Amino acid sequence: MAELAAETAGKVKGKRADVKNDEQVGELFRFVDAEFGGLDVLVNNAGIGIFRHVRELTVEEWKRTIETNLYGAFYCSREALFRFETKGEGYIVNIGSLAGANAFAGGAAYNASKFGLTGFTDAMMQDLRSENVRVSYIMPGSVATEFGGHSREGADWKIRPEDVAEIVHMVLMVPPRTLVSRVEVRPARPKS
Repeated sequence: MAELAAETAGKVKGKRADVKNDEQVGELFRFVDAEFGGLDVLVNNAGIGIFRHVRELTVEEWKRTIETNLYGAFYCSREALFRFETKGEGYIVNIGSLAGANAFAGGAAYNASKFGLTGFTDAMMQDLRSENVRVSYIMPGSVATEFGGHSREGADWKIRPEDVAEIVHMVLMVPPRTLVSRVEVRPARPKS
């Protein structure tokens, strides 16, 4: 965080919040109000993945996955919408996954959370289109992170996190008269 703040001449500030906790999310948005005087864009990117056979998945793992990946996006979006209503405009970008359209073995909790996020995003987009609030959903495939306990080693074939960030930037730069509702992203050359 300090490195990012130094690179951006102090324009970056942060506050830790557990997106599963609606009170902490509220505190985070009040921090944003105090530090920046408002909000223009929300990018919901918090997520976890626990991958195992549904029989082996614990109730706590299920809840933690659904609450982080789906409740977190709801809590943050709801707080953002209060601010966008006052401002008269805004943009929400939800970072989902191709797993929100393509289930796979061992992905019961993750797939359920991402299918839910897909539905939530589509419905929210419909609710907000006439209110000058745009909502987009980016669905990356395999991204080179340590997500879900995977190593970044040997992941040269995967999408880079900065590629996803560039796609978010491109979506935000589309003229206001246009809405990019969903973007699916895959590695150009999948692992053979």
